[in-house]
Amino acid sequence: MFTGIITAVAQIVEIESLGATSSDSSHHGKRLSILTPKGYLDDVQLGDSIALNGACMTVVHLSGDQFKVDISRESLSKTSGLAEKGPINLEKALRANDRLGGHIVSGHVDDLAEVTSFSQIGESWELRIQIPKAFARFLAYKGSVVINGASLTVNKVSDNQHGCEISINLIPHTIENTTLGRLEKGSKVNLEIDTVARYVERMLAFEKINHELS
Repeated sequence: MFTGIITAVAQIVEIESLGATSSDSSHHGKRLSILTPKGYLDDVQLGDSIALNGACMTVVHLSGDQFKVDISRESLSKTSGLAEKGPINLEKALRANDRLGGHIVSGHVDDLAEVTSFSQIGESWELRIQIPKAFARFLAYKGSVVINGASLTVNKVSDNQHGCEISINLIPHTIENTTLGRLEKGSKVNLEIDTVARYVERMLAFEKINHELS
């Protein structure tokens, strides 16, 4: 379980193929080596969960300020930013006595979404993202959403034939302490919808079905 509050920006420094017996590794998962800021891993142990760009992964190796995770080909195909070297957002798993600074986040990416616009307005930045139709119903004005692991507030929802477009305001602190400032029009991002919204939909659907059957 996570909160969507990014605790470090790290770097994927090495990518190894898992199970490949030839130069073609397209059908295999990867082992990622991640370099973190000094001291970030002091309280991390083998088997701990760390979210990479919002995707929950298990630590399989530790060495100094680096750790490794194994990611399946299926997960690679459903996430963004984990198949190549470069910066990623990190968050350690939530502890029972931690503050819930963002909102309840599972670390399970629901789908990929696409940036439609990213521009500076005054001292902040406006990020617009097209949400796939299957998940558009979960987005609401002033509701929560997770983009690349960061808990963000939705400022506007505009429905369209492909789902909906959401608008998010990013303050300078978020730009400086996450990888979101690197986004541009056309970028693919990892999307996780609000867990509470998911349960609300299930309860309403169950009540409707139960009423029809009674």
